Parts: sequence; C-alpha cells; structure tokens
Amino acid sequence: METPIALKYDDCGLIPAILQDSETGQVLMMAWMNAEALRLTQETGEVYFWSRSRQELWHKGGTSGAIQRVREIWVDCDADVLLLEVEPAGPACHTGAQSCFFRRVWSEVKEG
Repeated sequence: METPIALKYDDCGLIPAILQDSETGQVLMMAWMNAEALRLTQETGEVYFWSRSRQELWHKGGTSGAIQRVREIWVDCDADVLLLEVEPAGPACHTGAQSCFFRRVWSEVKEG
C-alpha cells in the first residue's frame, strides 16, 4: 500500500536514504537523494542518488554493475529519512565490501 507523504528535504533539497538488503536486513549504505533522484528511482526500480561532491545525479552501480534493485521505499515518522529495501546485484560499498558499515567504532559486547 502506498501513502502520499510530504517528504521533508533539507535546505539543500536533499533527504538521507538508507539502503537495506531486502532479504537479510543488513544495512548496506546511506547516501543523499533529491526529488529527481527519488523520481528516477521510482520510475526505473533502480537506485539513484544525488552526489554532493560532484553535484550531479548518480545511478548506483551504473559503472560498477552493482545495481541496487528497489523492492520497497519507506519513510520514517518525521518524513525526513528514507529507507530503501533493495536486492543488491553486488557490493554496495565503493571499497568492494558488501556493506559500507564494516568498521566498528564501539561495542558493549566483549570479545573473547
């Protein structure tokens, strides 16, 4: 079911978008979308972002082949963050890692 929602973009016209593997639930990456990136994502079923460094639209996996196929798009309770459930066709991270979140900063869990 789809609900029309007024999304809250920041002052630069961007909204954070988190990609999550639709099968495993693993968080893959976070990047920024503008309205055009979201529109293209919805039209094509493949993820588009806005590159803040290059100031241009970016088709995720367009050059690497690691396309992120969208299954569902969710919005948080404040309508200022998107969650895209995707089927990854390869690593999400530019380093080649499956997820961009592979470096732990802190853990309460003691190893050993």
